[in-house]
Formats: sequence, structure tokens, C-alpha cells
Amino acid sequence: MPDRVVIARALLALLLLGVVGTLAELLLLGHSEGWQQWVPLVLLGLGIPVVALGVLRRATRPPFGLLPLMGLYLLSGALGTWLHYRGNAEFELEMAPDAHGWGLFREAMTGATPALAPGTMVWFGLLGLVAWKLLSTDRSFATHSE
Repeated sequence: MPDRVVIARALLALLLLGVVGTLAELLLLGHSEGWQQWVPLVLLGLGIPVVALGVLRRATRPPFGLLPLMGLYLLSGALGTWLHYRGNAEFELEMAPDAHGWGLFREAMTGATPALAPGTMVWFGLLGLVAWKLLSTDRSFATHSE
């Protein structure tokens, strides 16, 4: 098996561990109040069979659906970060209507809702894209070690 495939499968295995762990955590936290909170649950749930397929099968091509799913992970992570930040900022402005600038930003970033937690989805998306690229590499550009 080519080195790039071994590395890609290892990356997908790490991705799978992260996806399963994050999904479990969100479920345990009750992250299901409204459709916005269901988005990561659904995407992570969809990711399990797609990524597991990439880990378990012996093919040297990426699993079907990996690329668009990773794109959705990136998008949901960016949107989730904004939603977490916005919710915290709105709460801070209710508590201190005069808040603004760096003070408001700092308080919103360290508020009750972890503003950077959705960045995990961005990390997962990037990890999946690297694995996809490794598995999509044209054999004509393969290195001598393959």
C-alpha cells in the first residue's frame, strides 16, 4: 500500500475518533435546542459512516461524500463560532449595555457558551481535506516510494 494511503487512513482514523468523541460530548451536553444546534449533530452523525469507510476499506481512493462533507464541516464550524460569539455578546450587552470594543469582545469570547468550540468542526474539515487530497493524488505524480 502506498505511503500516502497509509497516512491518509491514519488521518481518517484520527478524524473518526474526534467525530465520535465530539458527537458523544454534544449529545451528553444536550446540544439540541433548535435547528442550529442540530446541524453539528447531523453532520457528525453523517461523518461516522463516511469516515469509517475510508478507514476500513483497502481502496486507494477517498470514500464517497468525503469532500462535500468536509466542506460542510468547515462551513458549520465558522457559522457555529459566529453564533456562539453572537449569543455571548448579546448576553453581555444585556448585562452591561455600555460594553463595547475589546472589553465586549473579551467577555463574549469567554462567556458561558464556548465561542471557539465550533472551531473543532473546522479542524475536522481540514483534517478530512488533507486525507482526501492524499487519496485523490494522481498516480502520475506519485513519489518513488510508492
